[in-house]
Amino acid sequence: MTESPHPRGRYFEQFEVSEMLETPARTITEADVVTFAGLSGDYNPIHTDAEFAKETMFGERIAHGLLALSTVSGLAWRTGFMEGTADALISVECKFRNPVKFGDTIRAQFEVSQKKEMKRLGGGFVTFNVVVLNQRDETIQKGAWTVLIRSAP
Repeated sequence: MTESPHPRGRYFEQFEVSEMLETPARTITEADVVTFAGLSGDYNPIHTDAEFAKETMFGERIAHGLLALSTVSGLAWRTGFMEGTADALISVECKFRNPVKFGDTIRAQFEVSQKKEMKRLGGGFVTFNVVVLNQRDETIQKGAWTVLIRSAP
């Protein structure tokens, strides 16, 4: 029997309160927005209808806020700090501060704000303050994510 490889992610004990982590960046495209609309069923014209969107406060189509949130989840995964050690996303609090426009490049900063050991669950809760920024360093979203992270064997 072969032993499973050591996970790339960090264990609960390896996170330090006040520690900062940053994701890579990703550009949000029109194709992303169209695909997300189809996947979610959210065809709000602010995202899908250029003529309608011209008359809104944004003056153009914008990406779904939940698309940006989902993209950040993927960017966090690509960073690797939770890969193979995150057992569950427990909660997400998110405030939408600015729109994500087609062509914006977003990234996120994660700051460890709290840790709570949960021995009965085999790890602990790590709460991250999350700030999503665009290419101009404008805050797009901010909030907190709590993740159940596995303890070291």
